[in-house]
Amino acid sequence: MNKEIKEKIIQVCDDKIAKKGENVGVSFYAFFKNKNDNPSLLIEVAKWWIATHQLDHFEKAVKIKEMIKAHPNATEGRKGVNIIMENKN
Repeated sequence: MNKEIKEKIIQVCDDKIAKKGENVGVSFYAFFKNKNDNPSLLIEVAKWWIATHQLDHFEKAVKIKEMIKAHPNATEGRKGVNIIMENKN
């Protein structure tokens, strides 16, 4: 994922946490406008979320933010070399 979408993910997570508390959940759709103006980026984030990290549809915003911040350059998932948040929920 590019730097801009990573920053957007962190911003959205921060905003949701500030408004609804640390237990608030997010979906990867939360990082995009309702209209599909960048389908390739949406697919990239969906792949990171679903295929690479095998996340549920809704995950805690705190968890997603930590994953992005802890390994900003890692793109591998559970079966890859750079395992992000493998044992943390």
